[in-house]
Amino acid sequence: MKGLFLDATDDMATVFHKVARPDDPSVTVNVQPEVMPAEIPGLFAGYDFVLDDHSTLPTEVLRHCPGLKHVIFLGTGARSYMNPEELAGLGIEVHIIRGYGDTAVAEHAIALMWSAARGIAGMDAAIRRGEWPRTKGMQLTGKTLGLLVYGGIAGEVARIAGGGGMRVLAWNRTPKTAPGVTFVDLDTLLAESDVLSLHLLLTDETRGFLSAARLAQMKPGATLVNTARGALIDEKALVAALRAGKIGHAALDVFVDEPLPAGNPFIGLDNVTLTAHSAFRTPEASENLIRRGLDIAKRLAG
Repeated sequence: MKGLFLDATDDMATVFHKVARPDDPSVTVNVQPEVMPAEIPGLFAGYDFVLDDHSTLPTEVLRHCPGLKHVIFLGTGARSYMNPEELAGLGIEVHIIRGYGDTAVAEHAIALMWSAARGIAGMDAAIRRGEWPRTKGMQLTGKTLGLLVYGGIAGEVARIAGGGGMRVLAWNRTPKTAPGVTFVDLDTLLAESDVLSLHLLLTDETRGFLSAARLAQMKPGATLVNTARGALIDEKALVAALRAGKIGHAALDVFVDEPLPAGNPFIGLDNVTLTAHSAFRTPEASENLIRRGLDIAKRLAG
């Protein structure tokens, strides 16, 4: 089997060459961070599989790639970039990679939570403008953190937050237990969480899961942290809740439209902390990600 790393950045190309092994399937590294759909049929010619980091793969375009059998998406959010069921109908199997960056994403979620609690991003921006704001923050020790679905990332968040003296609640669609975590129903989670951290996978069923109605159920003044996928939240409803003070602060790493377009209402809100879909971007996570992608390719070639 022969593969193509479709959309490597310089950094990811360096990681690829660091972790690749002589017995891995042959992979061509295309250092091209932005790939347009019209380019795809020509790029894919002669390849059995592709590694896709962040490029959209429209079904109608992949109809013109008859040799392609596998897409190895470098992460869990393949549905944000392609339709796996439609591609399966073309004989193309989509593979995702879980767990490669649980600690990295969890640490970023915790960093967003602490930044929101103490107004760090706002103070930093104001000081750079020549101001000297002394913002009153929220002490998180003793507060309640709610985890919306409990998996690998949420488990790491629970470990760190529990060590910091927070009470940790979680809601999961299937029964689970974990040390130091109290599992509750969804209504209780929304009503009691001082901080709510999202860890849902994006599917057709979870798109818009945090709706206007569910945002209204949240504890008044609560902080919302999202390092999962932007489309899990009704963004218009969240903006309204932030403007009204119903949600005290939103700390967001992911959005429906990325990069965040100029004029997006989140940009103009003082009670929002923004990062650029970077929660998983650490050297350790990147190395795990590429290595696991190559392991999938090796298994397929086996």
